[in-house]
Order: sequence, then C-alpha cells, then structure tokens
Amino acid sequence: MLAAGKKRGGAKLFRLIIIALMFMAITLAYVWFRISITKIDYRIAEEMHRGDSLLEENSKLKVEIATLKSPHRIESIAKTKLWMCYPERDQVIFLK
Repeated sequence: MLAAGKKRGGAKLFRLIIIALMFMAITLAYVWFRISITKIDYRIAEEMHRGDSLLEENSKLKVEIATLKSPHRIESIAKTKLWMCYPERDQVIFLK
C-alpha cells in the first residue's frame, strides 16, 4: 500500500510540475507577445514622426522651388549677373 501511495504522490507531483511548466510557457509567450507589440508601437510612432518631418520638409522645398522659379527673380539675375537686357525691336525676328 505504501508503494501505491508513493506512486500516486509522484504522479500528482509530476502533474503539478507539468502544469507549472505549461503556465510558465504560456506566461512567457504572453510577455514576449506584449513586448513585440510595444516595439512595433514604438516603430510606428517613430515612422509617423518621420513622415510628419518629411511632409514639413516637402512643404518648405515647394516654397523654395516657387521662389526659385519666380519670373521676377530670374529677370533680376539675368540683368545683374548675366548682363542681359530686353532686345531692341529690330533685333527680334518672328518665324512663321
């Protein structure tokens, strides 16, 4: 009878160890999953911030392009730096 009681006690202990290991495995899987989600959330936040920065830079570059393409600016550079001027009437040739 004593041997049967030890076997039952050993089986209960074995079941308890298996249940504890399963619980630990599930807990570790859950923690790993939550850490992964947190890392992804941080990456998403960084990329959104980067996207906002790029949109702001894009707006600034569009303003700069508009400024550089300004006819008044181009005319000013042509006159001052390139010494260009409007042609006289007799210098213009019209093509048909």
